[in-house]
Amino acid sequence: MPGTLERKLQEKPSDGTTLKRAVFLDRDGVLNRAEVRGGKPHPPADAESMDFYPEAAGILARLKGEGFELVCVTNQPDVARGTRTLENVRAMNDRTLAELPLDALYVCLHDGKDGCGCRKPKPGMLVRGARERGIDLSRSFMVGDRAGDVGAGRAAGCVTVFIDRGYSEPQPDPPADYTAASLGEAARIITSHEREQGT
Repeated sequence: MPGTLERKLQEKPSDGTTLKRAVFLDRDGVLNRAEVRGGKPHPPADAESMDFYPEAAGILARLKGEGFELVCVTNQPDVARGTRTLENVRAMNDRTLAELPLDALYVCLHDGKDGCGCRKPKPGMLVRGARERGIDLSRSFMVGDRAGDVGAGRAAGCVTVFIDRGYSEPQPDPPADYTAASLGEAARIITSHEREQGT
């Protein structure tokens, strides 16, 4: 019997003809606190140690109420590097889907040297999500806390929102369309942008 992650990935978009708007979200550092070591963010050790931002569920619920599809897209290269098991990643993603009102979650398990098309800053996970779930990327947003997230969103044609957590690593270059200090501020930027566009 497939786990929560597999069931979510098997879901198909509705048969309606209107493409949906979506908010794509990175996981570590956006939905849950990243473990910062040497100024660089890392995923939690396991599902039990995941620390979701207390406001995350409510913020996502409000975005869903605005009509957005909510899709998490996460790089987890430690599997390819042999320092983390696939079961570990699946358990963390299962918990993410169980605790937050997301519509789907996509994960890239490759290392940068693998040359895949899904590892951010490449847009593969966003493109796949759009294709499988009937999403209009040009009317969608990508929210992340690292330059790769912004790069993937830009490559997919989304509006990009960078959550600046103050890591000791390069900022997005070119910059994101918007910069925020938190997920809550990112959500306010998204709704304000939609009002300005008259959507």
